[in-house]
Amino acid sequence: MTIAEDTIRETPTHSASSERIVDMHDVRLEFQPGVGVFDLSLYVPDGAVFGLVGPSGSGKTTTVRLMLGVYHPDEGEIQVLGEEPARFHNRTRERVGYMPQQFILYPELTVRENLNFVASLYGISWFQRGKRIDEMLELVELKPAEKRLASKLSGGMQRRLQLAAALLNRPRLLFADEPTAGIDPELRSRVWDYLQEYRAQGNTLFITTQYVNEAAYCDLVAVMRAGRLMTVDTPEGLRRRALGGEVIALTVAPERTLETVRLLEREPGVLRTHRIGSQPGRIHVYVENSGEMLPDIISLFARGSDIDIQQAEKYEPPFDDIFRILMQQEDERDLAEVMT
Repeated sequence: MTIAEDTIRETPTHSASSERIVDMHDVRLEFQPGVGVFDLSLYVPDGAVFGLVGPSGSGKTTTVRLMLGVYHPDEGEIQVLGEEPARFHNRTRERVGYMPQQFILYPELTVRENLNFVASLYGISWFQRGKRIDEMLELVELKPAEKRLASKLSGGMQRRLQLAAALLNRPRLLFADEPTAGIDPELRSRVWDYLQEYRAQGNTLFITTQYVNEAAYCDLVAVMRAGRLMTVDTPEGLRRRALGGEVIALTVAPERTLETVRLLEREPGVLRTHRIGSQPGRIHVYVENSGEMLPDIISLFARGSDIDIQQAEKYEPPFDDIFRILMQQEDERDLAEVMT
């Protein structure tokens, strides 16, 4: 599946002329029959935060390793920064940062010693090295722990150290494979703050995550399942795709719920309604455009009913719910194909 050009146009931070930092076409890598990644087609615009979301084992890490040139595809084409990853020039490779899923730095070196070693691998001069390391330590809030052994850091601090190491050479493109895996929600939010700050400097990020709600931080999101891309869209586009539109949440007196639903379903522009059983009196109203329909719905009850609308607002369900709905829709499509 390829991102449509109108998806890019609808993304507020990009234009249709954005440079393609990553471009994949019909990529397949099969480790054994039915195991691998299949028919991968996507592109990442310049300056975007691109999220690859999916459950553990869906093929996210394999996809990143293909983009880095660690794996070679059986079929298809991959271009990263205008080059085939397996044939990166040294200067191109220096523009790519990688934060792997597992901690791979040296446990018996201190935080600063680890960063100093990484800086030497990148060829950062002694003159630049101290300042660059200090910048990274400040960014990930590890300056107070710079003399601590990496083995003595908490899991969250180790993730931040790895992020600092990945950013040390100021890469044009950063791949971060599940950068928030195994850390608490507050720290996950802070890691995303670091990533957003780096993006604000004009860089591009490709992030994998199994925390579906992190899709909200991304400009574009690819949903992956069993080695295949289900869809690629903006976060808002994913919501619309899952819900078939937008949602307005109404709250009325529980005893007026049925009457409210009947009135709503006669209103042009209302696609369907859903009563929330766990919250008496709460109704979700599905429409094409909530901003346009909300005033009309409020006016409907003001002029033609004595039903008191206690609350009326646009409702955006969490991405956990969106992801579950998308998966259910995919299951239904698979079942329909089997039946036919």
